[in-house]
Amino acid sequence: MADPAVRSPNAAPARERSNRWRTVDIVVTAVLGAAFGVVFWAWGLLWAGTGTAFAAFPPAQAFMYGVWLIPAVLAPLIVRKPGAGLFAELVAAIVSALLGSAWGTTTIVYGLLQGLAGDAGFAAFRYRRFGWAPALLAAVLAGATAAVLDLVYYYPDWSAGWKTTYVALVVGSTAVVAGIGSVLLARALAASGALSSFASGRTRV
Repeated sequence: MADPAVRSPNAAPARERSNRWRTVDIVVTAVLGAAFGVVFWAWGLLWAGTGTAFAAFPPAQAFMYGVWLIPAVLAPLIVRKPGAGLFAELVAAIVSALLGSAWGTTTIVYGLLQGLAGDAGFAAFRYRRFGWAPALLAAVLAGATAAVLDLVYYYPDWSAGWKTTYVALVVGSTAVVAGIGSVLLARALAASGALSSFASGRTRV
């Protein structure tokens, strides 16, 4: 008899690959997005409060950026459904805007596009892999999207050097905080038993 195929621990089992959203998927993703909406709002206050420290070289502040992209990566790692990154990031952006984000309704545009970019990282693997590679790709795509939006909306007059540095720092921050950080957080949640209702709680992320 042929040996059973070896399956990567980061691949979703065939019986658990249904793309149909369950009630628990919707609720958890919405709660995750809402919680990070509060974090986004608070992080915006911190961003504004530390702005003067970077007056000599504003692009350097981008090292703080990654927090705003966590839901776009963490939600797909936990829920493992197409659109999870978009859903969570958009909810977070809406909550942040409602709480009084300094960027107003533009925040919602960011949430929409960053969420789509994050989901694209997992879509590239057909939502069948949920390890380091898709998480980092999702983070990089989301970070690049956010950086380009910033350059268009807020920093069109910066020099090419400043723009390049800013994009690199945003992407780097997002890769570390939203990419690596989300994988580690998902693993910690799975180990605690909090994700027992999800495939991510039964297989190693």
